[in-house]
Amino acid sequence: MPMKNPPTVIVLAAGRGSRFKAPDHKLLQAFGSSTVLGTALGHAIETGLPLRVVTTAAVSAEARRHVARRDIVELPAVTGHSGETLGMGFSIASGVAASADAGGWLILPADMPSVKPATLLAVAAELPQHAVVYAQHIGRRGHPVGFASELYSELVQLSGDEGARRLVARYPSFGVEVDDPGVLIDLDTLDDLVALHAHAPGAPGQPRVPH
Repeated sequence: MPMKNPPTVIVLAAGRGSRFKAPDHKLLQAFGSSTVLGTALGHAIETGLPLRVVTTAAVSAEARRHVARRDIVELPAVTGHSGETLGMGFSIASGVAASADAGGWLILPADMPSVKPATLLAVAAELPQHAVVYAQHIGRRGHPVGFASELYSELVQLSGDEGARRLVARYPSFGVEVDDPGVLIDLDTLDDLVALHAHAPGAPGQPRVPH
């Protein structure tokens, strides 16, 4: 019997980051030895799982520094007659449609660069048994959120800013407890960037990871 395809990690990097008040896009900020986006992609690559990056022209050049062009789904910044933004739901739908043969999908916002590769793998390991799986830390729900392949037809129809929240509410979901505070830390503001640096490996009070 052929082995089922592994899940694909969908890294969401198409948001405008309008709350981040700095000249450069929040995903292009320096973080560790790379950028916020580069670090998130590096962790996804380290899992060995297939990967798709959903992005816009604002950060696609940075994405190409880390992944092959074929793994990048570049979206227009706006759509529709009123010039509205596409929203997280459309980003998820685009990434899933670009990897239709995957054995499920792990949704990882690119502004969460502290999520560990082991966390992604822990969520992936539970997908064969559950329709929806999410990482949690000390009982608090975080990212990534995993979706089984049987939800494909619903995922590709997502739109707007709500993302996949309704799907998570509709299907029984399973939380994987992980020793990874990064599943709860995202980057919206300059203050968030300070907090991210404080939790980075090698920061004062944080364990240094040998290379």
